[in-house]
Amino acid sequence: MMCPLSTNDLHRIFENLDKNGDGQVSLEELNWLIERIGVQFSLHELESLVGKPSLDINEFVFFYKSISMQQGDAGGENEGGDIREDVGVDGQEDEDEDEKDLAKAFGVFDLNGDGFISSEELESVLRRLGVLEENSSRDCRTMIRVFDTNLDGLLDFQEFKTMMFQNTIS
Repeated sequence: MMCPLSTNDLHRIFENLDKNGDGQVSLEELNWLIERIGVQFSLHELESLVGKPSLDINEFVFFYKSISMQQGDAGGENEGGDIREDVGVDGQEDEDEDEKDLAKAFGVFDLNGDGFISSEELESVLRRLGVLEENSSRDCRTMIRVFDTNLDGLLDFQEFKTMMFQNTIS
């Protein structure tokens, strides 16, 4: 499966969420972040998914990767993350799940729903996640330019997909 945010990004997000610096992110803080990216959980659902009142950095990274893999499934039955039983023999279902995950991620960044991600939309979402510093809009334009194969200044879904899969390999 893929993980669209790097571990460094996740550490920065964790540090921004951990307002009191105790090395723990509460469920309320976690829910605040999840709502910012368009995923809705009740605190009760989140607590049953997480199984505890707060997360340290390693648990936070594991949580992010597990919801990335399971498309936010709040069932929680797969605590160990073993999703092999959900995958067909030929792996086709796994590829379909990757495609669905990517489409959801694309939708988070495509704020106006026009089917494209502009540098402004990318910047807005990354700022809300706490990944971007001030005066980083040039970085977003550069990110778009690197993967913008048709040179229209925007990322369509295929270009976004290429960007995400290339970033998971390295």
